[in-house]
Amino acid sequence: MARPNNRTGARNLRHKGPVLSIAIGVAVAAAGVVLLLRLYRLRPRLASIQGAVIRSSEDPPKRQPIGGVIVTASRGVVSAATQTDASGYFRITFPEVIWPGQTVRLSFRHPDYRPLDMNLTMEFRSTSRRLIVASMTPRAAPAKTVAEAPMQTVSNIRIRYTVNTENEENIGSAVKTFEVVNRGNVPCRHQGPCSPDGEWKAATASVTLDAGPGNEFRNVRASCIAGPCPFTRIQTHAAAEGGRMIVATATDWSDTATFLLEAEVFRTSLGSNVRESYPVIFDRTLSFTLPTDQEGVSIQAEIDGTQMVFPLGGSVYLSWANCTVRTNPGREKSTVYQCELKPGYKFP
Repeated sequence: MARPNNRTGARNLRHKGPVLSIAIGVAVAAAGVVLLLRLYRLRPRLASIQGAVIRSSEDPPKRQPIGGVIVTASRGVVSAATQTDASGYFRITFPEVIWPGQTVRLSFRHPDYRPLDMNLTMEFRSTSRRLIVASMTPRAAPAKTVAEAPMQTVSNIRIRYTVNTENEENIGSAVKTFEVVNRGNVPCRHQGPCSPDGEWKAATASVTLDAGPGNEFRNVRASCIAGPCPFTRIQTHAAAEGGRMIVATATDWSDTATFLLEAEVFRTSLGSNVRESYPVIFDRTLSFTLPTDQEGVSIQAEIDGTQMVFPLGGSVYLSWANCTVRTNPGREKSTVYQCELKPGYKFP
């Protein structure tokens, strides 16, 4: 019977030992990397809370944004506050680290709305990405008294504004002829100017047209009108920025030729176009949007049947409504106006 080779077995164990140690080391290192990544992801950071404040209503079109709301985030003795903009947006960065599971109290205060408080429980990173929407309920209007004046009706509302646009007007044309004097069939002998193939002696001439101050040329046309036109070439280019000056240069490598330069003269002017639009009314609030390049905005309305005009200046003040203005972001920006009726006024 053959006996096992103890020397061979020992030698195999000695070879497997280092490989096993390397595999264990790699596994431990991988586990350490995973643990470090998890600890990094769980590491708390300063909490940033953002959201919007709107009016509470069962009807979606009546949930207008509320500007000027004081928003306070607090936890214990630490707090931070901000104020909503015209779109109702707010953002608060809490001044200390908040651990997951801890609660931040949000309070919303506005003199025209009932106080609102919310508890926000912080989670792993997701809370800072949440969009908070706070709905505030308007305060109840005070009860009418016998001596109170009757409600005034605001009706037939129109929005008027102007938009400046550039208008181009054709005020005439310019015409000029010129000649290039030359004699055909004269060898060039490398004494320029020469014909395009370098064979014949050529001549050049230039002419300039001036459209005048504030004017520009359009539809420039240059051509040969007399002489051996097949043996000519003409080019035009603008000699001054804005197209006021036009230069034409002609080359002739045969007998004398005549050229014609023509162009239409335009003047650019700034004009104002008056436009009208109509607001959208929900409950006691009217809303409308205008382009950002608008000017001279005014509201035309009838107050108890009397036609009146209310210019909207920088303060956007109306005797019968409180208005807010905001500009929408984006490439095509627009200005959003929202006006809420004051006590004593109503829409039809």
